[in-house]
Amino acid sequence: MSMAGLWRSYQVLMTKHPWTVQIITAGTLVGVGDVISQQLIERRGLANHGIRRTMKMMTIGFFFVGPVIGGWYRVLDRLVIRETKSSALKKMLIDQVGFAPCFLGLFLSISGTVNGLTVKENVAKLKMDYVNALISNYYLWPAVQIANFYFIPLHYRLAVVQIVAVAWNSYLSWKVNRMV
Repeated sequence: MSMAGLWRSYQVLMTKHPWTVQIITAGTLVGVGDVISQQLIERRGLANHGIRRTMKMMTIGFFFVGPVIGGWYRVLDRLVIRETKSSALKKMLIDQVGFAPCFLGLFLSISGTVNGLTVKENVAKLKMDYVNALISNYYLWPAVQIANFYFIPLHYRLAVVQIVAVAWNSYLSWKVNRMV
């Protein structure tokens, strides 16, 4: 099937089952980010690829990233209703000042828990990783989110973000799995 055919199929599924497709897309692309992390960043090779780790990251994508971000975009669209350049800027600021710090902290905490860290180890890892990850977030996401909020319809926003986030997910996967 061609890329155009795949895109049309994706659009049909998004129309029929937007919530489910967004969650599956998020989980899958978090998994892709982990594969990239293990193969390109960590250079583990296929023989040493941590399939359980990829499955854990995908699970976080399916049950946390997809539902939380998908729901957040719906809330944000109710908070800032118009579709103008200034409303895109407002959405980005609310997203990056209010949502991103909380989401990132929860993501790192959930990842530590899924990886079997004790509460004490998880807190220590958060202290070590959180500020650096948040600063890295601010290098990437404000520009992406302004474009996302201005140009992309609501039901495609999570997919667009997750496509951009393949690189981000690779970074986060590397970060959350460094000590594990």
